[in-house]
Amino acid sequence: MRETEVNLATAPAWRIAMILLGIAATPVLLSSASLGSKLSSSDLISVVAMGGIILTVLAAVTISVGEKARLPTYGIVKYPFGEKGAVAINLLLAVSLFGWIAVTANMFGHSVHDLLAQLGLEIPAPLLVAAGCVIFVVSTAFGFEVLGRVAQFAVPVIALVLCYNLYIATHGTAAVAANLSSMNRGVAVSSVVGTIIVLVATLPDFGSFVHNRKHAVAAAVVTFLLAYPLLYWAGATPSALTGKDSLLTAMALFGALVPAGLLMVFATLTANSGNMFQGTLVVSTLLSRFPKWQITIALGVLAAIVGCMDIMAWFIPFLLFLGIATPPVAGIYIADFFLYRRGGYDERLLASDPQIKTLTFVAWIAGSVVGFAAVKGVLTLTTIPSLDSILTACVCYAILSRFAPARERVKQA
Repeated sequence: MRETEVNLATAPAWRIAMILLGIAATPVLLSSASLGSKLSSSDLISVVAMGGIILTVLAAVTISVGEKARLPTYGIVKYPFGEKGAVAINLLLAVSLFGWIAVTANMFGHSVHDLLAQLGLEIPAPLLVAAGCVIFVVSTAFGFEVLGRVAQFAVPVIALVLCYNLYIATHGTAAVAANLSSMNRGVAVSSVVGTIIVLVATLPDFGSFVHNRKHAVAAAVVTFLLAYPLLYWAGATPSALTGKDSLLTAMALFGALVPAGLLMVFATLTANSGNMFQGTLVVSTLLSRFPKWQITIALGVLAAIVGCMDIMAWFIPFLLFLGIATPPVAGIYIADFFLYRRGGYDERLLASDPQIKTLTFVAWIAGSVVGFAAVKGVLTLTTIPSLDSILTACVCYAILSRFAPARERVKQA
């Protein structure tokens, strides 16, 4: 049975928080600009604060599950889904993570290209995409420790440049947009939560490396209650002032396009290093005969190839669609933990349990359908689609698991 061990090579809360913020930087800078262009300053603050509270609660639970299990997400889902059933979930996570690796590599290459163009240098974007993938591989192939060092270097740079951009925007001379408040508050909170919900759902990947439960909860609080709302607010403010739905476009009006481009470069660097780390963990379960460093290199090569293609217009919506199916997985393993695994995760049960647990997949599909329907506006539970899908999957699993054979439901002491 897996219990929390004290002799593991673990990390403190602040280092986990730095890595998580590095991963969150790119999606936050992209979505916050769009949100800021549609909300007034006062509404923006309240919306970001509410989203941060919701994410903190979820993150504290998911990262604590990883800390208890000392297993990454793919190891935890074996228990509610079955060993073979978990392969389907891991395949979903692998495709989603690889997709975001390729998209972020594309963004890195084009951000560097635009930044160098401002300085009078013209280098083909595909070469820069490939160079970025080399950096991502190097920062990941040597393990969690190197990933932490990358975050320690890049996150402070991101914070400093973001503060500079914020100062320029609030003291600049660009025309301030008039009334911007045109987005429903529920939809706005949903945007804040949905931007990073897939990372929250896969936090066991990082919880398995944290010192103990206190450090796990502290990492969640520092990341999602304190730093994430500030990051989101700072990224949205230039757009809230100008009405532009792109950070680069908004900062260009203030004559600060180079700092904004530099910000995107460092944000994509840390984000993709984290994506590559998680992607390697997931793919290693599907291709267990290959060493993890070889998987990292393969992901880097494929990301360079796909990232150089002009497919982003349809690829990102596809990835967002896949993202609807990921939050329900968190709802299921959260329910499974509180109902049956609070004493730990006993690997011996996997051999006697069914390889595929059909009723769990019913709960997962139910959560995914509710999430998709909420996105399309067909139904509304909490006004936050990803939260609707998590709660639906959690409740459905809690009910349906009672109909499973008794050996599947044995509480582990």
